[in-house]
Amino acid sequence: MNDNKLKNIGIIMGGYSHEHQISLKSGMVVYNTLKEYYNCYRIIVKEISWTLIDENDNLKEIDKESFRVIDHPNLIFDCIFNSIHGTPGEDGKMQKYFSNKNIPITGCNSYQSELTFDKVKCLNFLSSKGIKVAPSIAIYKTNKPNLSEIEAKVGFPCFVKASNSGSSFGVFKVYSSSELVNCLDSAFEVDDKVLVESYIDGREFSIGVISFNGENKVLPITEIITSNDFFDYEAKYEGKAQEITPAKISTELESKLNLLSKDIYNLLELRGFSRSEFIVNNSGVYYLETNTVPGLTSESILPQQAKCANIDLKDLFINAIEEAIN
Repeated sequence: MNDNKLKNIGIIMGGYSHEHQISLKSGMVVYNTLKEYYNCYRIIVKEISWTLIDENDNLKEIDKESFRVIDHPNLIFDCIFNSIHGTPGEDGKMQKYFSNKNIPITGCNSYQSELTFDKVKCLNFLSSKGIKVAPSIAIYKTNKPNLSEIEAKVGFPCFVKASNSGSSFGVFKVYSSSELVNCLDSAFEVDDKVLVESYIDGREFSIGVISFNGENKVLPITEIITSNDFFDYEAKYEGKAQEITPAKISTELESKLNLLSKDIYNLLELRGFSRSEFIVNNSGVYYLETNTVPGLTSESILPQQAKCANIDLKDLFINAIEEAIN
């Protein structure tokens, strides 16, 4: 019998954000991939309750204070596999919670999660380290936006992005100052801080960097070509984009993107999975953002890239657990 059978793995999925349903899909991929190798438990995280689904599909309530299953208090978890996109899985909250419980969790720690999830903070941090980013302004819900300042610094078209959000929720492409106020109001429904960022015309690339077998590894690059106005939710999850892996690019550009994405992974001191987005044009390579809990469904980019690198999901997920435990 495989020794891994002795390990109890809680797979957390769901979460409190608009990405709840996507996270459930990712979590089920993890569960179905790992259930032969560990004692796997599906854990649905909602604001009102945390629930464990046992092997017979029975629902068991979890006490949030102790992280014990109320009618199965002797169940101790060896590791938590984090498949929650958005809050509280990608913004540091779950990482802090499980750190306080001394239970290992896959992926990076609470500080790195919080930093990368906040678009404004992450861009400010990386630009201070010399990473090229688009001109931008942070707007707060409590302050009235200065439309002339935004137009002067950022220009049109531009992007309005909720600072703490994923899967393109709260993201709008804006063509004029007359549209800007409404888009800001919509973004403020998602987060109290909004990034207004210049639109950079160019080719879009998504690059996975993972820690795998003791080293940081850049996965094959994906080029994203969408028929939509940008790579929005519909393009990401409803087949309205073409994702070409490996990207058809020159060796020189491939090398440049590989080095840059690995540098960013190291600058952010990440661990586990990550996926960073870039725009490339004649002016150079512009960094957009990094996801530390990327989608893990069959449609998701990181699994496509891993497959292209001849890494199957089983090895990818087992490595993440062993890395967290060790």
